[in-house]
Amino acid sequence: MNYFKNYTNSIHHSISSIEVSDFSDTCLSPQTGFEKLCEYSSLVKSINGQQIFIGNGASSSFSQHMALDWSKNGGVRSSSLDSACMITALSNDLAFEDCYLEFIKIFCGNNDLLVAISSSGNSKNIIKAIEYARSISMKVVTFTGLKEKNEARTLGDLNFYIPAKTYGIVECAHQVLLHLWIDMHMGVQEWNRDIYQDMNEENFQV
Repeated sequence: MNYFKNYTNSIHHSISSIEVSDFSDTCLSPQTGFEKLCEYSSLVKSINGQQIFIGNGASSSFSQHMALDWSKNGGVRSSSLDSACMITALSNDLAFEDCYLEFIKIFCGNNDLLVAISSSGNSKNIIKAIEYARSISMKVVTFTGLKEKNEARTLGDLNFYIPAKTYGIVECAHQVLLHLWIDMHMGVQEWNRDIYQDMNEENFQV
Protein backbone atom coordinates (compact mmCIF):
# COMPACT_ATOMS: atom_id res chain seq x y z
CA MET A 1 0.00 0.00 0.00
CA ASN A 2 1.27 3.45 -0.91
CA TYR A 3 0.10 5.38 2.18
CA PHE A 4 1.36 8.73 0.90
CA LYS A 5 -0.50 8.40 -2.38
CA ASN A 6 -3.70 7.19 -0.71
CA TYR A 7 -3.63 9.99 1.84
CA THR A 8 -3.00 12.82 -0.61
CA ASN A 9 -5.59 11.34 -2.99
CA SER A 10 -8.08 11.36 -0.11
CA ILE A 11 -7.43 15.05 0.53
CA HIS A 12 -7.87 15.84 -3.16
CA HIS A 13 -11.07 13.77 -3.34
CA SER A 14 -12.55 15.41 -0.23
CA ILE A 15 -11.96 18.92 -1.57
CA SER A 16 -13.20 18.02 -5.05
CA SER A 17 -16.35 16.52 -3.51
CA ILE A 18 -17.21 19.54 -1.37
CA GLU A 19 -20.93 20.23 -1.01
CA VAL A 20 -22.05 23.85 -0.77
CA SER A 21 -25.54 25.00 0.20
CA ASP A 22 -27.38 28.05 1.45
CA PHE A 23 -29.82 28.41 4.36
CA SER A 24 -32.73 27.22 2.22
CA ASP A 25 -30.70 24.05 1.49
CA THR A 26 -30.27 25.01 -2.17
CA CYS A 27 -27.14 23.38 -3.59
CA LEU A 28 -24.56 25.74 -5.05
CA SER A 29 -21.49 25.08 -7.16
CA PRO A 30 -18.24 25.56 -5.22
CA GLN A 31 -17.35 28.49 -7.48
CA THR A 32 -20.68 30.20 -6.79
CA GLY A 33 -20.34 29.50 -3.08
CA PHE A 34 -16.94 31.13 -2.85
CA GLU A 35 -18.01 34.06 -5.00
CA LYS A 36 -20.85 34.69 -2.55
CA LEU A 37 -18.46 34.27 0.36
CA CYS A 38 -16.16 36.94 -1.09
CA GLU A 39 -19.20 39.20 -1.52
CA TYR A 40 -19.95 38.75 2.19
CA SER A 41 -16.40 39.84 3.07
CA SER A 42 -16.63 42.88 0.81
CA LEU A 43 -19.97 43.83 2.35
CA VAL A 44 -18.64 43.45 5.90
CA LYS A 45 -15.75 45.78 5.03
CA SER A 46 -18.02 48.34 3.37
CA ILE A 47 -20.29 48.64 6.43
CA ASN A 48 -17.38 48.65 8.90
CA GLY A 49 -18.28 45.27 10.30
CA GLN A 50 -15.98 42.43 11.27
CA GLN A 51 -15.52 38.75 10.60
CA ILE A 52 -15.59 36.56 13.72
CA PHE A 53 -13.99 33.12 13.44
CA ILE A 54 -14.79 30.39 15.97
CA GLY A 55 -13.78 26.76 16.37
CA ASN A 56 -12.51 24.22 18.89
CA GLY A 57 -9.09 22.58 18.99
CA ALA A 58 -7.48 22.58 15.56
CA SER A 59 -10.40 24.63 14.25
CA SER A 60 -9.58 27.25 16.87
CA SER A 61 -6.06 27.43 15.45
CA PHE A 62 -7.49 27.92 11.97
CA SER A 63 -9.75 30.64 13.37
CA GLN A 64 -6.83 32.54 14.86
CA HIS A 65 -4.76 32.09 11.71
CA MET A 66 -7.48 33.39 9.40
CA ALA A 67 -8.41 36.30 11.67
CA LEU A 68 -4.76 37.36 11.46
CA ASP A 69 -4.50 36.94 7.68
CA TRP A 70 -7.76 38.75 6.97
CA SER A 71 -6.89 41.67 9.24
CA LYS A 72 -3.27 42.02 8.09
CA ASN A 73 -3.45 41.04 4.43
CA GLY A 74 -7.08 40.85 3.37
CA GLY A 75 -8.11 44.28 4.56
CA VAL A 76 -11.17 43.07 6.45
CA ARG A 77 -11.22 43.51 10.23
CA SER A 78 -11.40 40.04 11.75
CA SER A 79 -10.98 38.42 15.15
CA SER A 80 -11.29 35.16 17.05
CA LEU A 81 -11.65 34.19 20.69
CA ASP A 82 -7.95 33.44 21.25
CA SER A 83 -7.42 34.67 24.81
CA ALA A 84 -6.98 31.80 27.27
CA CYS A 85 -8.03 34.19 30.05
CA MET A 86 -11.33 35.02 28.39
CA ILE A 87 -12.08 31.45 27.26
CA THR A 88 -11.48 30.04 30.75
CA ALA A 89 -13.34 32.90 32.45
CA LEU A 90 -16.42 32.53 30.25
CA SER A 91 -16.33 28.74 30.52
CA ASN A 92 -15.84 28.80 34.29
CA ASP A 93 -18.36 31.52 35.08
CA LEU A 94 -21.02 30.31 32.65
CA ALA A 95 -20.40 27.00 30.87
CA PHE A 96 -18.06 25.83 28.13
CA GLU A 97 -20.96 25.49 25.73
CA ASP A 98 -21.73 29.19 26.26
CA CYS A 99 -18.22 30.61 25.78
CA TYR A 100 -18.63 31.60 22.11
CA LEU A 101 -22.21 32.67 22.62
CA GLU A 102 -21.16 35.12 25.32
CA PHE A 103 -18.20 36.33 23.24
CA ILE A 104 -20.57 37.21 20.42
CA LYS A 105 -22.98 38.95 22.82
CA ILE A 106 -20.13 41.14 24.07
CA PHE A 107 -18.32 41.94 20.83
CA CYS A 108 -20.64 41.47 17.83
CA GLY A 109 -23.55 43.12 16.07
CA ASN A 110 -25.66 42.67 12.98
CA ASN A 111 -23.02 44.18 10.68
CA ASP A 112 -20.72 41.25 11.43
CA LEU A 113 -20.11 37.86 9.84
CA LEU A 114 -19.72 34.70 11.94
CA VAL A 115 -17.48 31.98 10.48
CA ALA A 116 -18.03 28.71 12.35
CA ILE A 117 -15.45 25.98 11.75
CA SER A 118 -16.31 22.55 13.15
CA SER A 119 -15.17 19.20 11.76
CA SER A 120 -18.07 17.37 13.42
CA GLY A 121 -20.56 20.20 13.05
CA ASN A 122 -22.09 19.15 16.36
CA SER A 123 -20.12 21.03 19.04
CA LYS A 124 -22.64 22.61 21.38
CA ASN A 125 -20.69 25.83 21.89
CA ILE A 126 -20.55 26.31 18.11
CA ILE A 127 -24.25 25.54 17.60
CA LYS A 128 -25.36 27.95 20.34
CA ALA A 129 -23.17 30.70 18.90
CA ILE A 130 -24.63 30.18 15.43
CA GLU A 131 -28.18 30.26 16.70
CA TYR A 132 -27.60 33.47 18.62
CA ALA A 133 -25.80 35.11 15.69
CA ARG A 134 -28.75 34.36 13.44
CA SER A 135 -31.14 35.77 16.05
CA ILE A 136 -29.41 39.17 15.83
CA SER A 137 -29.27 39.05 12.01
CA MET A 138 -25.56 38.35 11.65
CA LYS A 139 -24.51 36.56 8.49
CA VAL A 140 -23.29 33.03 9.26
CA VAL A 141 -20.95 30.76 7.31
CA THR A 142 -20.18 27.18 8.34
CA PHE A 143 -17.32 24.83 7.47
CA THR A 144 -18.11 21.27 8.57
CA GLY A 145 -17.37 17.64 7.71
CA LEU A 146 -17.75 14.03 8.83
CA LYS A 147 -21.44 13.02 9.11
CA GLU A 148 -23.64 14.33 6.33
CA LYS A 149 -26.45 15.31 8.68
CA ASN A 150 -24.35 17.21 11.23
CA GLU A 151 -26.26 19.95 12.99
CA ALA A 152 -24.32 23.01 11.83
CA ARG A 153 -24.40 22.06 8.17
CA THR A 154 -27.84 23.59 7.55
CA LEU A 155 -27.60 26.61 9.86
CA GLY A 156 -25.46 29.03 7.84
CA ASP A 157 -26.33 31.46 5.09
CA LEU A 158 -23.57 29.56 3.31
CA ASN A 159 -22.48 26.05 4.29
CA PHE A 160 -19.33 24.28 3.12
CA TYR A 161 -19.37 20.55 3.90
CA ILE A 162 -16.45 18.14 3.41
CA PRO A 163 -17.69 14.54 2.90
CA ALA A 164 -14.79 12.75 4.60
CA LYS A 165 -14.75 10.27 7.47
CA THR A 166 -11.63 11.29 9.42
CA TYR A 167 -10.68 14.45 11.27
CA GLY A 168 -7.28 14.77 9.61
CA ILE A 169 -8.73 14.90 6.11
CA VAL A 170 -11.55 17.28 7.07
CA GLU A 171 -9.15 19.63 8.87
CA CYS A 172 -6.69 19.65 5.95
CA ALA A 173 -9.54 20.41 3.57
CA HIS A 174 -10.87 23.22 5.77
CA GLN A 175 -7.48 24.92 5.88
CA VAL A 176 -7.21 24.76 2.09
CA LEU A 177 -10.71 26.21 1.67
CA LEU A 178 -10.08 29.01 4.16
CA HIS A 179 -6.95 30.03 2.25
CA LEU A 180 -8.82 29.72 -1.04
CA TRP A 181 -11.41 32.18 0.26
CA ILE A 182 -8.97 34.92 1.26
CA ASP A 183 -6.77 34.41 -1.80
CA MET A 184 -9.81 34.63 -4.07
CA HIS A 185 -10.90 37.82 -2.30
CA MET A 186 -7.42 39.31 -2.77
CA GLY A 187 -6.97 38.07 -6.34
CA VAL A 188 -3.98 35.84 -5.56
CA GLN A 189 -3.26 33.40 -8.40
CA GLU A 190 -0.55 30.86 -7.60
CA TRP A 191 -0.98 29.33 -11.06
CA ASN A 192 -0.49 32.60 -12.94
CA ARG A 193 2.57 34.30 -11.46
CA ASP A 194 6.34 34.36 -11.90
CA ILE A 195 7.39 36.00 -8.64
CA TYR A 196 7.08 34.97 -5.02
CA GLN A 197 4.92 36.77 -2.49
CA ASP A 198 6.93 38.93 -0.13
CA MET A 199 5.16 39.24 3.20
CA ASN A 200 7.64 41.87 4.40
CA GLU A 201 7.29 44.37 1.56
CA GLU A 202 5.64 47.68 2.37
CA ASN A 203 3.06 46.94 -0.28
CA PHE A 204 1.98 43.33 0.10
CA GLN A 205 2.35 41.54 -3.22
CA VAL A 206 -0.74 39.56 -4.12
